[in-house]
Amino acid sequence: MRSIEGLTGWRHLALGDVGSTNAVALEQAVGGDPGQLWITAESQSAGRARRGRSWVSEPGNLYASLLLLDPAPQDKLATLPLVISLALHLALVEARPELGARLKIKWPNDLLLDGKKLSGILLEAQPDGHGRLAVIIGCGINCQHFPDNPLYPATSLAASGIALEPAELFSHLAREMARTLRIWAEGQGIAIIRRDWLDRCHGIGQEIVARFPDREISGKFVDLDDNGLLLLCDNKGQIHTISAADIFFGN
Repeated sequence: MRSIEGLTGWRHLALGDVGSTNAVALEQAVGGDPGQLWITAESQSAGRARRGRSWVSEPGNLYASLLLLDPAPQDKLATLPLVISLALHLALVEARPELGARLKIKWPNDLLLDGKKLSGILLEAQPDGHGRLAVIIGCGINCQHFPDNPLYPATSLAASGIALEPAELFSHLAREMARTLRIWAEGQGIAIIRRDWLDRCHGIGQEIVARFPDREISGKFVDLDDNGLLLLCDNKGQIHTISAADIFFGN
């Protein structure tokens, strides 16, 4: 484990093959780690995505998890996905400015490169046994490889003509994450985060389908509320506030 250059109080544990970087981060929390700790791995044998899905974790991509402890009051934690996706977008554009016009954020926290999924984020939170809430932010970015998934067409940086190694991307991500979290200020700066997120988002004003396990809602993606929840206006003019769903465009 080592300190991250230029970031006081932030540390990095670089590993080889692990089951899951999120699982390692939780182990560190249970062991009493003070937080602001990044875990990276060359590959994962049990990478996880949202809703229990697996995350393909071959060597060559960036697999990173950030451990935060009590990062915000409970009522502000729902805005954290906006912070994470914005920081990742900023990191990629900082590393390769030519990505600026091609990279968009898809609600709530995926990144799309030329309309295809480039990354995924998994947030998990649970008590650590020391009276603290461990919030773990898992980030998977397709630098070299991407899964074949007809439901969510994916791509990688390499397949899109961008050369960027995981280690270089991580150095940008660590800096941008620390900076964006400072702006967020435990939820007090969410208005700034929301504004910058909307400037980079995919599909505002477009027709979408929000799919839930037992139903779906169609309408137009009109905005985000102050907590980062998606606002969908259906064909009757009713506004639906969506906290979690699979979002599809153009259906």
